[in-house]
Amino acid sequence: MAVLAHAEAGEIAARLSALALPAHQDLRAPENGLVMLRGRVGGDGAPFNIGEATVSRAAVRLASGEVGFGYTLGRDGEKARLIALCDALVQSSDFGGAAERDIIAPLREQLMVKRKQAAAETAATKVDFYTMVRGEG
Repeated sequence: MAVLAHAEAGEIAARLSALALPAHQDLRAPENGLVMLRGRVGGDGAPFNIGEATVSRAAVRLASGEVGFGYTLGRDGEKARLIALCDALVQSSDFGGAAERDIIAPLREQLMVKRKQAAAETAATKVDFYTMVRGEG
């Protein structure tokens, strides 16, 4: 799900178009809403509300009965529907292997390349600071 959430909607759609998709229906049409974001001071302090973020969600059922759910940050309802369709396909015994091989694995590879590139760019700007202690009292 994390791979699909980080992918672009166009990339998911392009990979899905290469598969012979089974009959499916929307259980929940794409809709937008808000979620409350919570944080903690220092990671283990008392929780507090930071603010709200928009999310989109959808649900899809394949003709064979598998139900998939899709959530994504932002207002991209079509992306949430595509994620839900992928979720249902992965659960299917007929389409699970193809969905993993042709959709999720290539998107995971692209995500890892982007993360490595971002890490390399960040590492190039790293500065090491240290303090020299003076010998005075």
